[in-house]
Amino acid sequence: MLITICVITYQRPKGLERLLEGLSLLQFRQLQPTLQVVVVDNDEAGEAFHACNQLAPEYPWRLTSCIEPRRGISYARNRAIALASPKSDFIAFIDDDEVPDPAWLEQLLLTQIAHQADVVHGPVLPRFPADAPAWAIRGHFFESDRYPTGHLLEAAYTNNVLLRAALVRGVEQVFQERFALTGGEDSYFFRSLHQAGKKLVWADEAVVYEWIPKSRTTLKWILLRGYRSCLSYSLWEKEAKPALQNRLISSAKAFAQVAYGLLTIPSALVLRKPAPVASLLRIFRGAGRMAGILGITYQEYRTIHKG
Repeated sequence: MLITICVITYQRPKGLERLLEGLSLLQFRQLQPTLQVVVVDNDEAGEAFHACNQLAPEYPWRLTSCIEPRRGISYARNRAIALASPKSDFIAFIDDDEVPDPAWLEQLLLTQIAHQADVVHGPVLPRFPADAPAWAIRGHFFESDRYPTGHLLEAAYTNNVLLRAALVRGVEQVFQERFALTGGEDSYFFRSLHQAGKKLVWADEAVVYEWIPKSRTTLKWILLRGYRSCLSYSLWEKEAKPALQNRLISSAKAFAQVAYGLLTIPSALVLRKPAPVASLLRIFRGAGRMAGILGITYQEYRTIHKG
């Protein structure tokens, strides 16, 4: 069984070093897969590319690296897939600001085997800097829902995912290039797989840890991330379900989100953060949903938060 682990990186040398060390420590107790690690440096300067070339001879897994000069996560992710061995059985994605638990990949694989899944997605747990504001931690703004292993999903994300390589083999543009700087290319792809009848499941034991830089623990970043996430979902929904009735329902939900956020602000202001932030986040999510319906874009990935 051959697994290709895909990583894209942009000016995060410390994060990439941390990730590659974590990948080198992966453990397998029940399975014995062959691993390939592909790193795509999305910076023309090639600092990560050269670092990987130096590390490759002593790395425990086959380590392949290249430079993708076109700036944008879609270009880099597609290049990573193109570099995967054509003999790969599965492809995994993990981000350059994350570190996997030693059992991460085996748990993804065991869940795939047990449920005969096409895609397996797992939890990402935040790790905050010592000087992160307490309200940002208490508000759980960096945590996603968790489910029992085997739970069926409608979407997945490239921050912790395994998929059958056959799903992307020979596909020229797996992640649409129009999302190169906006983000949302991964959720669009995985939602489309679900809509096409593919099986997406959750693996709760397949944990990775995300290093959160202080620059993300701000009100502005949290609100704009909520805005962009809902914008991405709304755009997919508009294109996947183009009927007028669906668009009207989506618009009503967007207005309801904004209205609920506005209604909860007075009571939230009586409390200390993070309650007011949660109210504002509802408003921004509703606005993002409406922006997607209207075809408005937001290029979140023009700015990279290093950590």
